Amino acid sequence: MSFLDDNFLLQTKTAQTLYHEHAKNMPIIDYHCHLNPEDIANDRSFQNLTQIWLEGDHYKWRAMRTNGIPERFCTGNADDYEKFEKWAQTVPYTMRNPLYHWTHMELKRPFGIEKVLNPDSAREIYNAATGMLQTPEFSVRGILKKMNLVTICTTDDPIDSLEHHQKIAADDFGIKVLPTFRPDKAMAIEDAGYLTYLGKLEAASGVSITNYQSLLDALQQRHDFFHAQGGRLSDHGLETIYTEEYTDQEIASIFEKALQKQQLTQDEVLKFKSAMLVELALMDHAKGWTQQFHLGALRNNNTRMMRELGADTGFDSIGDFDVARPLSRFMDKLDNSNQLAKTILYNLNPSQNELYATMIGNFNDGSTPGKIQYGSAWWFLDQKQGMEAQMNALSNMGLLSRFVGMLTDSRSFLSYPRHEYFRRILCNMLGNDVENGELPASEMKWLGQMVENICYNNAKNFFNF
Repeated sequence: MSFLDDNFLLQTKTAQTLYHEHAKNMPIIDYHCHLNPEDIANDRSFQNLTQIWLEGDHYKWRAMRTNGIPERFCTGNADDYEKFEKWAQTVPYTMRNPLYHWTHMELKRPFGIEKVLNPDSAREIYNAATGMLQTPEFSVRGILKKMNLVTICTTDDPIDSLEHHQKIAADDFGIKVLPTFRPDKAMAIEDAGYLTYLGKLEAASGVSITNYQSLLDALQQRHDFFHAQGGRLSDHGLETIYTEEYTDQEIASIFEKALQKQQLTQDEVLKFKSAMLVELALMDHAKGWTQQFHLGALRNNNTRMMRELGADTGFDSIGDFDVARPLSRFMDKLDNSNQLAKTILYNLNPSQNELYATMIGNFNDGSTPGKIQYGSAWWFLDQKQGMEAQMNALSNMGLLSRFVGMLTDSRSFLSYPRHEYFRRILCNMLGNDVENGELPASEMKWLGQMVENICYNNAKNFFNF
């Protein structure tokens, strides 16, 4: 078996059958990503491989820094080819990191380049890919069509105008691009720039924010607006779920203190966040949305680089926050009044896989297949071992067959081979079970259907776009 051939990661004949006959050609619903909708609206054409591959990709920057590459070749003002050259120098050192697989899968699809990237092949690969990128076929929309996308859900702040989503919808180029409501900044009452953010929320919503109720009114207006633009998901990026006890009067008082620029205690901050999470969850339930919670990241660990480069530049890690009790209290509070929306939970700490896989079973109620989902392996875990561990935990504690499958969580338009990567790993796991006698070969028809469901059908039916 050669590197990255047609049967890459498919160790058995059964796995190969499941992938090639069932998984390979299923459409893609990428229900969580960080693609820039402006680039899709304008059908951006990237001028070279560096621009589409290294802009904003903190995975690659992190590897380059580890390999001793100075910052100017990562986020700095070095020439585009110089940046690519430094990445090519780094690639051989990424062997056994998922970046090695992703890099070569992204060269193969959509460019058809099958050479291994290293310093010797760098110039040839750069020129070949750059030449293709400068043709209309390899514009942003062209690439997305090549990857068999049908729906993309971007990640958007409540204050976003969604003008780019509106332009995309008006163009109707064959792929739905829908917004996702990400209200993290509206909850961040402890941030120095919180009042500035509220001013922007006022402008976007047309609601004057003078007290806590008017804050909720402004967010409700934006939630309604997102719904009108096709949005059907929310997303929260949190260390853990906040579930402090509070009264409505307390929250009103805490918000008033914030408006008056008075210092808040940590207890007050946590109570405010707890109240906001509940109110936002009620908005989601009222509209039949799906709420997503990405939990467990210890962010912005490097103060110096945070000061120089800002957030989301490759200085985050896995955290070890208390999760089980607050998550249970939060979901139980909503379920107790029958107002728990469809929910996807993502963990970043792999030691908590079974915790999450069992938590979802506490609140599935028979109303929707897989109403509470254990989300796909996320961030540091979306590699072969991490995906296998997540699916094994889900299989052991729940129903893998009801899983809504993979997403990219990416800022790169070349990241869609991650769906292929996931599908190959899924098919290999099931194929091994069949050939080990752990699943019946006589049930291949159902296993093929199960693969198609996890790859596409479950998400299509779950989200109701």
